[in-house]
Amino acid sequence: MIRAYDLTKRYGDTTVVHGLDFTVRPGTVTGFLGPNGAGKSTTLRMLLGLDAPTHGRSTIGGRDYTTHPAPLTEVGALLEARAVHPGRTAFHHLMALAHTHGIPRSRVEHVLDLAGLTDVAHRRIKGFSLGMGQRLGIAAALLGDPAHLVLDEPVNGLDPEGVLWIRNLLTSLAAQGRTVLVSSHLMSEMALTADHLVIIGRGRLLADTTVAELIRAAGGASVKVVTPQATTLRDLLTGRNVTAEPGAAGDELVVHGADAATIGRIAAAHTITLHELTPQTGSLERAFMELTQESAEYRTAAPLTGAAA
Repeated sequence: MIRAYDLTKRYGDTTVVHGLDFTVRPGTVTGFLGPNGAGKSTTLRMLLGLDAPTHGRSTIGGRDYTTHPAPLTEVGALLEARAVHPGRTAFHHLMALAHTHGIPRSRVEHVLDLAGLTDVAHRRIKGFSLGMGQRLGIAAALLGDPAHLVLDEPVNGLDPEGVLWIRNLLTSLAAQGRTVLVSSHLMSEMALTADHLVIIGRGRLLADTTVAELIRAAGGASVKVVTPQATTLRDLLTGRNVTAEPGAAGDELVVHGADAATIGRIAAAHTITLHELTPQTGSLERAFMELTQESAEYRTAAPLTGAAA
C-alpha cells in the first residue's frame, strides 16, 4: 500500500503540492492523473524519497521509502527511462542494479525476456529507440520482483504492440496483489487499465474515485433507447432525476439517470415496444477535462471554424 499524508511541497513562495492525502491499495491499478503543471512528478518524487516534502509524509509498504534496506525489492519505479549510462549494454545496466541488492543473474535474464529485450540485451543503450529504452526502464522497475510499482508515463514511445503489452502487464501485476500506481496523459489507456483514479490539479486533490464513478458523476453514462412510442416513453421517464432527450432519429431517446433494466421494466409495464436498449459508456477523457478545466496550465481558444483570408 502507498499512502500520502498531507503531502506538501513549496519552492520559495510557490506551493506546487498542497496537502495531498490519498491511498493506493494493493490489487488495483491506480491512475495518477492531472494536467501539465499539476504537481504529479513532484508528488512521485516525494513518494520515492527523491524530493523532501515541506510538510507531511508518505509511506510505501508501511514505511518511508528511504528506510527500506533493499528498496528495489519493495518498490519498482520508472520516472525517467533515459537516465541510464548510454555506454552500457542493457544486460550490464540491469546487472549493475542487481549487484547492489543481491539479485541473481537469472532474474536479470527473466526481466529482459519479460520486456522483450533478450535479443538486444548486449547492445549498447545509446543505440536504443525510445520504445526500447522504455522497455528497459520497465525491466529495471521489475528487477527486484517488488510488491509496489510506481510508473510515470510507462507507454511513452511504445508501438501498439508495446502498449498492449504494458496494459496486460499492469493488470496482471495488480491481479497478483501488487500495488500499482501509474501516471499517464493517455485517457484511453487509463480507461482500459485503471481501476481507481487519483486526480490532482494545481497541486490539489480533485478526485479519489473509480473510473466508472467519475464518468457517472460527470453525466457521461446514458442509455440509448429506440422505440416507435418515443414520446410516450419520454413522458413516463422524465422526472425523479431522470432526463430523456430526443436522439439523432425521431424514434430515439438518450436517457440519463436510469439504467437499462429500469427503462425496460417501465416500458414493459406500459406495453411499449423497444427496438433497442443500449447502455452508453461516457468518455473518461471528457470527464477528466470537465473536472480539470479550471486547473489547466494553458487554456486554448475554441477551434477556428475556417482559415484566415
